[in-house]
Amino acid sequence: MNALTPAVSTGPLPASRKIHKPGVLYPQIRVPMREISVHPTAGEPPVTVYDPSGPYTDPSVETSIEKGLARLRHEWVTARGDVEAYDGRHVRPEDNGFATGERLTPEFPIRNRPLKAKQGKAVTQLAYARAGIITPEMEFVAIRENLGREVMRGKLQRDGEAFGAAIPDFVTPEFVRDEVARGRAIIPANINHPESEPMIIGRNFLVKINANIGNSAVTSSMAEEVEKMVWAIRWGADTVMDLSTGRNIHNIRDWIVRNAPMPIGTVPLYQALEKVNGIAEDLNWEVYRDTLIEQAEQGVDYFTIHAGVRLHYIPLTVDRVTGIVSRGGSIMAKWCLHHHRESFLYEHFEEICDIARAYDVSFSLGDGLRPGSIADANDAAQFAELETLGELTKIAWAKDCQVMIEGPGHVPMHKIKQNMDKQLAVCGEAPFYTLGPLTTDIAPGYDHITSGIGAAMIGWFGTAMLCYVTPKEHLGLPDRNDVKIGVITYKIAAHAADLAKGHPAAKTRDDALSRARFEFRWEDQFNLSLDPETARSFHDQTLPKEAHKLAHFCSMCGPKFCSMRISHDIRAEAQKEGMAAMAAKYREGGDLYMPADETGVPVVPEAPKPS
Repeated sequence: MNALTPAVSTGPLPASRKIHKPGVLYPQIRVPMREISVHPTAGEPPVTVYDPSGPYTDPSVETSIEKGLARLRHEWVTARGDVEAYDGRHVRPEDNGFATGERLTPEFPIRNRPLKAKQGKAVTQLAYARAGIITPEMEFVAIRENLGREVMRGKLQRDGEAFGAAIPDFVTPEFVRDEVARGRAIIPANINHPESEPMIIGRNFLVKINANIGNSAVTSSMAEEVEKMVWAIRWGADTVMDLSTGRNIHNIRDWIVRNAPMPIGTVPLYQALEKVNGIAEDLNWEVYRDTLIEQAEQGVDYFTIHAGVRLHYIPLTVDRVTGIVSRGGSIMAKWCLHHHRESFLYEHFEEICDIARAYDVSFSLGDGLRPGSIADANDAAQFAELETLGELTKIAWAKDCQVMIEGPGHVPMHKIKQNMDKQLAVCGEAPFYTLGPLTTDIAPGYDHITSGIGAAMIGWFGTAMLCYVTPKEHLGLPDRNDVKIGVITYKIAAHAADLAKGHPAAKTRDDALSRARFEFRWEDQFNLSLDPETARSFHDQTLPKEAHKLAHFCSMCGPKFCSMRISHDIRAEAQKEGMAAMAAKYREGGDLYMPADETGVPVVPEAPKPS
């Protein structure tokens, strides 16, 4: 490995091992999951959790960043007989922002001929789903969503408010096909990104999260961005968006895609702007079209397209507190005003769809007029654009293109549900993908928290994917640690939403960790958590010795005031003397104790332990 090749984080998480479940319709597929073992004294089976980390956490797989990942889906794609290989476009100086010499990041060393649809064919998962075809990708995500819960069918408890979502007890490949065919879910899976392990985004599935990475004109490098990608998925990011805006955009993206086991999204407008030296007014359809094809050939799985920013919506933003805060939205608004004409993205949207359907690039229709402050939430500009996104969704669906809709932004808690309800109505239940939303504007440095609150709420209401926010939001480019904090915060929000919706398998991990906590199985508590490293380090700051991990207390309460230890003592005494004798002892206390049936509080039966 030379100095130009990045070193990335590898190795399993504590007490974890990678397992794979085979397909039934397609026996050759192997669906990855993570199995977390618990202490033998627990008498419980391992806990199976969703795992987007790819081979980087599998010690049986040797990864080489210079070689890229195995081309998992290549045979699936070519076996369908509707694609053809071709030479593709050659890398041009403008693709990398005219970087030269030492400033030019080297190209990824391996180049495969790109694939595209044969004449007259649509190679999208939506087209296959509408034709009644269950693809390997569909069976893959069905198995992945179930998390091995077929062995628990009939035992899972449904407890939640789903707000109209229809989450099944068990996900079948046919259910996946039907949801994709209806446009209620997407499987972002460019035919030129065969390294990607299929995943699904839709409100009747687990809530997903996205992490943003990317260099800027002033900081970051290829090595940093590849490591950020691997680091983000290690902690649970389901997709990653490369939002690079500086030099070397093409080459950095190639390194990322070839080593990405999950979908990669981009905003093609950013690279198109670099090709015209950063002058928004010089953008045109030809440059943008070339950029779409360039990125589709590389394997980008979904594009953010800001086609909803229309000329006559721009005056609606004039009286806002924070104007237009979307980078893509502000670029297109500037272009529209300068040329005093409709956006070329809107005018050429059908042609954009034709490009996407030839590679199965999904759309993330951008909210270029999203509110950038709570004062601007749910205003006329935001909802006018949303109406246009609904119109564009129908055009994309008519072309067999997969679509999700981007949402805000900055929205106070009492206005969040209106966003979800309106999006479902206007956009035909296409998946919603939101940035937070941030619920207050007063906490720079803590916007992962202000947005995590809104993310949990809107995820509960029906948002399918949450775009993370890091502590650096509004302040600077996030580093490796910021990425981890953002991902963990949003894993919490997404999981909280799954619990609130009543997802049948969501409580399994919570219950396992709660039992470990009550039984003082400290290592199991750490290992079952979203971030074992932080949990362990916090515990060890005050109780660092190995003996402390057998103690029936922590430093918060100490041995005499630990409520759970006292509860154990009560249980032990009750079992020793018998419940009748204990009841008599309590009655001796006079009015201090009351029988449960006199308190008016219903008695809740004890939850069963897993079999």
